[in-house]
Formats: sequence, C-alpha cells, structure tokens
Amino acid sequence: MHMISLIKTQDWQGTAAILIACLLWGTTGTAASFTHQVSPLATGAFAMGVGGLLLVLSSWNYLKRDWGLLKQQQSLVLFGGLAVAVYPMSFYSSMDYAGVAVGSVMSLASAPFWSALLEGLISKTKVSRRWIFSFAIGILGIALLALSEGHSAQASSVAQNYNLGVMLGLLTGLTYAFYSWSTKRLIQHGLHSKAAMSSQFAVATVLLLPSLVITGDHLFSSTTNTVIAVYMATIPMFLGYLAFGYGLRFIAASKATLLTLSEPVIASLLAVVVVGERINTQGAIGIVLIMVCLFAQAKGKE
Repeated sequence: MHMISLIKTQDWQGTAAILIACLLWGTTGTAASFTHQVSPLATGAFAMGVGGLLLVLSSWNYLKRDWGLLKQQQSLVLFGGLAVAVYPMSFYSSMDYAGVAVGSVMSLASAPFWSALLEGLISKTKVSRRWIFSFAIGILGIALLALSEGHSAQASSVAQNYNLGVMLGLLTGLTYAFYSWSTKRLIQHGLHSKAAMSSQFAVATVLLLPSLVITGDHLFSSTTNTVIAVYMATIPMFLGYLAFGYGLRFIAASKATLLTLSEPVIASLLAVVVVGERINTQGAIGIVLIMVCLFAQAKGKE
C-alpha cells in the first residue's frame, strides 16, 4: 500500500514539474515579441546556448560521475544534442513567420504525435487507451485554437511565410519529442536526469553560440533587448529545463509531451493579456478542451 502511495506521489511530482516548465516556456514568445530588430535565430541561439551552458555548469558533478555511461551512449547524446540545437532556431522562426500563438500551437501540438511515434517505432512502447483518448481531445482543442489565431496571423504576414511558420512548427515538435525521448532513454540507461539533460545541452551549446557571430546583430543593442535575452536564457531555458528533466524521472516522454499542450494555452493567454491579441469563442473552446485533456492525463496512469 505504501509503494502504491509512493508511485502516485512521484507521478504527481513529475506532472507538476513538467507543468511548471511549461509555464516558464509559455512566456518566451511574448518576451521575444518585445525585442527590436533581433533575428529569431539569434534569440534561439542565445537563449538555448547560454541556458545550456548554465545547465552544464550546474550539473558538472553529475556529468563527471556518469562520464562512463555517457561514453557508452555517445550516439544518443550527439543526436539528442543536435535536436536541442535545431529546436530553438525552428521554434522562434516559426513564431516569427506564423505569429506567437500559432507558432507555439503547431510546435507543441505536434510533439505528442512525434513522441508516441518514436516510442512506438524505436522503443516498442504501447500507449494507453487513456493517452489516446486524451490526446484526441487535446489535438481537437489545439486545432480550434490554431484556426482561431491563424486568420489574424495571415492578415499580418505573407501567406507563404505563414505556411513556412507552420512547417517549422512541425519540425520543432519533432526535435522536441526526440529530445524528450532521448533524455528518457539516457535516464533508463542509468544516468542521472541532470547528466542526461545537460550532456545534450552541451552539444547544442557548442553548435549554437558560435552562430551568434553571424546572427547576433542587435541582440544587445538596447536595454530591452539585453534584459529579454538574459531573461530567456536564465528563466525559461535554464530553470524550465531543470524542471522538465526532473519530471522525466517519474513519467514517460509521451505523457510529458502531452502535458506540454498547456504551453500554447499559456502563450495564447499571455498574448491576450500582455500583447493585446484577441481569442474568439472558437479559441476559448479550444483552451477548455486542452485543459480537459490535461486533467484526464494527470488523473490516469500510463
């Protein structure tokens, strides 16, 4: 009985940690919208690159302790690191082309599908009926929310840019899901969550920070740009991914990525409250469905 209670407690700890990470990540699009003349590539490279460096430094003891295991899983670390490096570039570019809400929605809406596909094809993991049911509700909510925001996004940008933003959102979802899957696999191979996560971020940091030489114009050209850059690197990236890695110690990657459906909801609400965007009735229904999806997933077992 005590063991059952412990498992339930750990499941809720993992769920809470993932949702905290989503809350922090949900602020990034709104924050980035207040920068001036900064390339989305620079925003992503600095936020993830510096955030990754902080994660590596904070996890140094775990990296040294698990160095032998990391060498055994170096291919997984390298490919996971590549996914981490691509993720911020495609994510911020998606929001730049398709709008904050649509970019966030497409990126996170596709992640659960990619995650389930990876776990099914590579790990041979079967998802539960509850997961499929809650995913169906969540994806319907995401679709309603995306369509409710899509018209305003298209009205302010060229149609091909909007379509490119949607495609980049799908790529973002794939890289996000692969990182979640690879992190979970590394943890299953005996690595501490901090070592599993920070090792991949180390690879991404090496790839991302040098790119600022080309893309980093205007990143620190004003106080606003500087404050936003520092905020995004330290709070959503550093603290957010610490929380995400902790959550993955207790729940499966497919469940974690499904819980991240809350991020576009948070991003959309911030867009309304802070940026002044509007969400119509259709979008509001979508948000309700996503919350139903989250409740069903959090209450059930894999």
